[in-house]
Amino acid sequence: MEDSVEVILQDNRSKFSHHASDKPILTAASGALLMSFYGLWSIFALPGFRKVLINLKVPYLPSSGVQTQNIMRLLQGRAGSLADLGSGDGRLVFAASSLGFQCTGFEINSILTGYARVKARWMGIPTTAARFVNEDFWKTNLSGYKNVTVFLAPGVMEVLGKKLEEELGDDARVIACRFPFPDWPATASEGQGLDQSWAYDMANVRQPST
Repeated sequence: MEDSVEVILQDNRSKFSHHASDKPILTAASGALLMSFYGLWSIFALPGFRKVLINLKVPYLPSSGVQTQNIMRLLQGRAGSLADLGSGDGRLVFAASSLGFQCTGFEINSILTGYARVKARWMGIPTTAARFVNEDFWKTNLSGYKNVTVFLAPGVMEVLGKKLEEELGDDARVIACRFPFPDWPATASEGQGLDQSWAYDMANVRQPST
């Protein structure tokens, strides 16, 4: 990911350099914009990224308002503890805590974790309702959670599915945003296209296929 960003920057710099003499202001502005993009990516996506095995790395991509609403609909009728895997800036955790869930957001990016904690304090949300931990959920036993939300990448969903099957109880529900689990039967779904989310009840997931 880091190398690809460097390549993009180099390609764009070479393209802009051909017009530098004609449009110096535009060239400077474009270069500043590209460097700002790279700086923001380095701040929010890079910290903690090297702590995870290469095949399990997932870049930070926040959920939209529609995606968050779809996930909350799939949590209706549920209660208890909830784990958000890769919680980012905490938006899913905040939404779920407002519904009465006792939430834990797992995030390896220390800057995003700190931001979410500060925002929780600013919003007056107690840690019993919304807690953010700077931990790798791949190395954490999730058996204590009744609800799990994930917005990751398609390349890790099969591996994550095996982990959750080993650790979660039959009464647990897993909700995946945008990218479904490839071999799991969905109990319900909300939305369409990029905003679609799926709910999986572990009791149904473990039933033998007929």
